[in-house]
Amino acid sequence: MSLLRAKIQDVFNEPACEENRGKDAKARKKGCSKPLTPGAAAGGCAFDGAKIVLQPITDVAHLIHAPLACEGNSWDNRGAASSGPTLWRTSFTTDLTELDVVMGQGERKLFKAIREIKEAYGPPAIFVYPTCVTALIGDDIEAVCKRAAEKFGLPVVPVNAPGFVGSKNLGNKLAGEALLEHVIGTVEPDDAGPYDINILGEFNLSGEFWLVKPLLDRLGIRVRACIPGDARYFDIACAHRARAAMMVCSTALINLARKMEDRWDIPFFEGSFYGITDTSEALRNIAQLLVKKGADPEILGRTEALIADEEAIAWKKLAAYRPRLEGKRVLLNTGGVKSWSVVHALMEIGIEIVGTSVKKSTVEDKERIKQILKDDNHMFEQMTPRELYAMLSEHKADIMLSGGRTQFIALKAKTPWLDINQERQHPYAGYDGMVELVRQIDLAIYNPIWRQVREPAPWDCQPAVREQLPRTKSEAVTLHAVQELAGTTADDFGEC
Repeated sequence: MSLLRAKIQDVFNEPACEENRGKDAKARKKGCSKPLTPGAAAGGCAFDGAKIVLQPITDVAHLIHAPLACEGNSWDNRGAASSGPTLWRTSFTTDLTELDVVMGQGERKLFKAIREIKEAYGPPAIFVYPTCVTALIGDDIEAVCKRAAEKFGLPVVPVNAPGFVGSKNLGNKLAGEALLEHVIGTVEPDDAGPYDINILGEFNLSGEFWLVKPLLDRLGIRVRACIPGDARYFDIACAHRARAAMMVCSTALINLARKMEDRWDIPFFEGSFYGITDTSEALRNIAQLLVKKGADPEILGRTEALIADEEAIAWKKLAAYRPRLEGKRVLLNTGGVKSWSVVHALMEIGIEIVGTSVKKSTVEDKERIKQILKDDNHMFEQMTPRELYAMLSEHKADIMLSGGRTQFIALKAKTPWLDINQERQHPYAGYDGMVELVRQIDLAIYNPIWRQVREPAPWDCQPAVREQLPRTKSEAVTLHAVQELAGTTADDFGEC
């Protein structure tokens, strides 16, 4: 536990984080997460954050050393995609029971589970995750993993991020520490070249990195490791031989990028593949970093030629949507890199941003938003569901882009909504991804269902009683009695 405490303090003291450098020593020890409000959702624990970062490594067996519910709550929690192996889709857990805890059988059960996975699946590595229960009872998973690795002849990686140690973002960083300590640098590639790069913090949601990789392939740039999206264990183990790196989500793996630069001299920059301008800028930065590390300068010219061709194609496709979407107002309720990259992307085609959340954004992210929007009046740290509903019901936005948690607020306000977070079904990265994002926004705004749901409901409309003339004397008497009882006449009713 003391070793884990030391790792957490090291993660909190992150020199590459601008916000961290601005704090005093006391504030730095508290980390970046705000204290939780009793009764409010935590938004994920450290175990959940570690699992998010490592589970997309597709050929690895991910073993949860915990009661069954811990694995059930974290399995398949993101829409990451794989181009090959499917082992990561299989749930492995030691399924500890009360009897195992009382009798101290946790470590023995863990060792047995590692052996069974090795014999049944033969993975290149096994990642072991403790959770709150196994950490509190004191199971030494590092010792068990070390013994199992010696016994079975394969890497068994302890990911020491039990849920109670902190937030999901802290778990992201602890997962990066596990890769640094046990995986990266353990294999020497025999094909290292001057055009090898790493992409960090890219999760390949809905397969969107597959829209970017062909662009890099055309430039002769090889992605040595994409961490974690569609990754393989061997690729990550060889990631220390890349010449440059790009950080896609700084709040998740900034510590990994900084320490790889310190240890192996791999320079990195933070960029985005959302939007035409940002995609082009990311390609330029990658090429420039490679040239600084010894690559042939002619790659700069090839990069500009590729950008010119792809931008021309993308803008031609987007021209059809501009008359329909120009001036439309968008409320963006997300965070991280999307808080500024998507803002920039939408403004490129004339869409107006009425507000964007910066809850999970870094200081650098907020500065970018200020530069793009020219002020900070459209930035909000947190907006309650009541405030979101009021804004949408008053028609201050034509559509809301957010995650699944707030979709029902938009539906209640009868406002179009589009999922832009990890559960999304469409890829939005790169030039083609930007066209797809605009197409989905157009489909959502102009969906005829919104005109229908905004009309009064049938049960809110009273039929025209005077048109329903009684056919018999008894019906006339009955109708008159009903009207007297209700204190109304036929003239009080009308059509909807």
